[in-house]
Amino acid sequence: MEQSQILWAFSLTIFAGLCTGIGSAIAFFAKKTNTAFLSVALGFSAGVMIYVSMIEIFFKAKESLVSVYGDKNGLMITVLSFFGGMFLITIIDKLVPDFENPHEPHRIEELCGDSCSETQLKLMRMGLFSAVAIAIHNFPEGLATFTAALKDPAIGISIAVAIAIHNIPEGIAVSVPVYYATGSRKKAFWYSFLSGLSEPAGALIGFLILFRFFNDTIFGILFAGVAGIMVFISLDELLPAAREYGEHHLSIYGLVSGMIVMAVSLILFL
Repeated sequence: MEQSQILWAFSLTIFAGLCTGIGSAIAFFAKKTNTAFLSVALGFSAGVMIYVSMIEIFFKAKESLVSVYGDKNGLMITVLSFFGGMFLITIIDKLVPDFENPHEPHRIEELCGDSCSETQLKLMRMGLFSAVAIAIHNFPEGLATFTAALKDPAIGISIAVAIAIHNIPEGIAVSVPVYYATGSRKKAFWYSFLSGLSEPAGALIGFLILFRFFNDTIFGILFAGVAGIMVFISLDELLPAAREYGEHHLSIYGLVSGMIVMAVSLILFL
């Protein structure tokens, strides 16, 4: 494995994670959430993740594992790893209370209130817990992006962009409560920005632990697990949030558009 591959994969992971800072910046300048744009963007992100997971990542994982364990056993390990990824992200999701879960959709107006009448303590608590929740939730996403980029740079880019899109509302969820609690745009931005560092941290820790063991088996299991994580995130978080932010059809239009763009990009990179 070349050093340039590792640096490229890590750079993509940093890009995806720190896009929470974009959400923070948007929150400062938008009086009302652009719900139509968020709905389409989140649907688009879900479309990219679902298509690349089911059409590309799952089958690459299967090829890798079948080459080592044969058709039947290789497929069985692939399927178990796929649902194992879903199980892992489910456990992480359950560890985050609904009230502080940044993936529960909120508009800017809801977070600060019509007259911003919530106490500063309550708002600060909401912002800090959202930051912690994002850090916990984004850790496996960082490993997923990093692993995908190592295996296939084209897939890595697609996953990084999709995760980056859905990290923007997370940045809003952190920055707005902190800003209205402290009155400091600087503090709000940095809390939001730093919460995204858990993604490159997940990539780095995963790499340091698994580097010496990287082979077809490890890649296959990780890749199948990544596919499961991506599908779960899309179905449990992105699509419900997309429908909540806008009309049902907008989220579906975004979903189909994401699949089309992903399909075309994969064909062009062949």
